[in-house]
Amino acid sequence: MSLPKGLAEEVSKNLVMVARLIDEDPEQAYAYSRIALRLASRVAAVREAAGFAAYATQKYAEAIAEFRAAKRMTGSVELWPVIADCERGLGRPERALAMAGEPEVQKLDKAGQVEMRLVAAGARRDMDQLDAAIVTLQSPELASNSVQPWTARLRYAYADALLAAGREDEAREWFAKTLEADKDGATDASDRLAELDGVEFVDASADEDADVEDDLDEDDLDDDERDDDPEVVAAERASDQAEYYDEDDDEYEGDVDVDATDEIVVLDEDEDEDDEVLDRRDEDQARDKA
Repeated sequence: MSLPKGLAEEVSKNLVMVARLIDEDPEQAYAYSRIALRLASRVAAVREAAGFAAYATQKYAEAIAEFRAAKRMTGSVELWPVIADCERGLGRPERALAMAGEPEVQKLDKAGQVEMRLVAAGARRDMDQLDAAIVTLQSPELASNSVQPWTARLRYAYADALLAAGREDEAREWFAKTLEADKDGATDASDRLAELDGVEFVDASADEDADVEDDLDEDDLDDDERDDDPEVVAAERASDQAEYYDEDDDEYEGDVDVDATDEIVVLDEDEDEDDEVLDRRDEDQARDKA
């Protein structure tokens, strides 16, 4: 509401695109956030959107700057857990743990406190403190049978930590509990549970492609075998000749069997005339000698 109407509409369009693309195309979402930030950098909602877009593209230092700016503008501690997670992203888990002990955490609502607990457990794991990470996740929210928006993620993090610590049976139990709470499929708990149970998923489309290739190879092999078979070759040649022959075709040039003993006699009338001339010449020579 602090912007002129035309500018407000332009900024809001870019923020809508950030929200639409941040999961499927974070780089494009980040580009839209930079446009909104250039147009209205003094609006808290713009700084927050820019922070989440940077966070989604792993630009953690930039994300921290935007989140802190939004926090100063609003005075809200809502972004405290995600700021701590950015510290983890920058390779500073100890800072994330320090933030987990700050008074701001007590001002968070239940969802924010659960999120902060997840960040703190992640920081413990970053520091190879698996047992501490497991203890950090053990809370009333984890033990509750009530399903809340954060329940699946909390149970999944706990199951994953148990598995990393070698407690496979417990991990299987908590992956199953995660699956019960994960109605939207936000986690891959079903795949992790199947992996623990030794179940392998087969890509049916890949098998079909392999079958088609096998069939083609068999056809090629059959063609090669037919080419090498003398009887098949002779039969195909005879078939080709039969197809070529046409009794009504006067110009057919098929193979003709000729008997070598047959004699073809060609009469030449000019040759008879030559014989008569020779006879008369011989008679004339005989009279001259007489």
